[in-house]
Amino acid sequence: MMDHWPPSLAIAPLEAPPDTAVRPPGSKSITNRALVCAALAAGETTLTGALFADDTEAMVGAVRTLGAEVDCDPGAAIMRVRGIGGAVSAAPDIVIDARMSGTTGRFIAPVAALSEHGAIIDGHPQLRARPFGDLADALRRLGVSVEFPSDGDSLPMRIRGPIRKPMAHVASARSSQFLSGLMMAAPAVPRGMWLPVFGPVVSQSYVEMTAAVMEAFGASVRVEPAFVRVLGGGYRSVERFAVEPDASSASYFMAAAAVTEGTVRIEGLGAGSIQGDAGFAAVLESMGAAVDQDGSATTVTGGPLRGVDVDLADMSDTAPTLAAVAAVADTPTRVRGIGFIRGKESDRIAAVVAELARCGVEARELEDGFEVVPGATVTGGRIRTYDDHRIAMAFSVLGLRVPGIEIENPGCVAKTFPGFFEMLDQLRGRAEART
Repeated sequence: MMDHWPPSLAIAPLEAPPDTAVRPPGSKSITNRALVCAALAAGETTLTGALFADDTEAMVGAVRTLGAEVDCDPGAAIMRVRGIGGAVSAAPDIVIDARMSGTTGRFIAPVAALSEHGAIIDGHPQLRARPFGDLADALRRLGVSVEFPSDGDSLPMRIRGPIRKPMAHVASARSSQFLSGLMMAAPAVPRGMWLPVFGPVVSQSYVEMTAAVMEAFGASVRVEPAFVRVLGGGYRSVERFAVEPDASSASYFMAAAAVTEGTVRIEGLGAGSIQGDAGFAAVLESMGAAVDQDGSATTVTGGPLRGVDVDLADMSDTAPTLAAVAAVADTPTRVRGIGFIRGKESDRIAAVVAELARCGVEARELEDGFEVVPGATVTGGRIRTYDDHRIAMAFSVLGLRVPGIEIENPGCVAKTFPGFFEMLDQLRGRAEART
């Protein structure tokens, strides 16, 4: 991976369609959930295939601050976690730096609320711009003291527990991470938690992923459309917990096959994946790509592409990726159900539309998504990334087909996928050294 990131990076189109296999790094979502569960368990757990990136390093730092021990071996993708058995031990009003990681900030706040000593959750200005009010409201209903020193509902957030009540209504229309964070803290509460949900739950597949990881660590979880019930009793350590390759990261290589009419096999991401974003392959299939999936891998082969009308609420991280594919399809594409991604690292609806326009592609914002109307020749352009890793990676895929694509601030991919550009070069049949 790059040691020194250039201010911009030109993406050269492929000279020939790829025919290769890749294995993306471990899932950020699963790694961070497993870190929380392992940290709250008693005993030692080894995570294999774990992701090492800014977001997961933020979570490692957070669980260490709350008393867990974590030994990391990035070269082997292994994390060894010695848990705290549900007994959070941290100095009073300790500051936990979530960096730019929404999962870290939103997952660790309920864990910090298990302690009566208090903690302050803070992070990078980008994370400070993201809302935490719905989580704060739910914590208050559980008897936790929550304050925002800067007013509003954004970080920093001061929390003082413990959790005294077993039930709280949770609003999840802006992010499912609020519900997931409360779920993961619940087994460490003697009576567990009853979490009725009001309003729609965005990214329901991520809630189900949370439950699956929790159950692997011995928790008892029931997920229904209107509520989540988690029993007390704590977690148990797991000798080895295998983290799947990241389905969101895999989407870029599936899309690369689709737009270049090549073939890419995603190793380790098969039909049994617990990640909702693995469903991106089916979206590409509906656009005309060929998809072959078995228990251990997913293979995508590109071909002539047509547009689709699709709801991506349960795999919203793939929306920018789909926009890049839609730009070279024969007919328009409409993406629905993702209004909440305006509150991600960037306003991903506005960003996608603006950068497609920079490449000569007609696109427009919708209330809950966007529409892409291909037709004119797609041109190169200097892509503004808004410090958003997903915008950078999605438009890099477009650059594999369209000459002249240049990615500003390519280093933002380190948030979740530090080796992205090196893996992208595997599609060329070689790994080019970059400086």
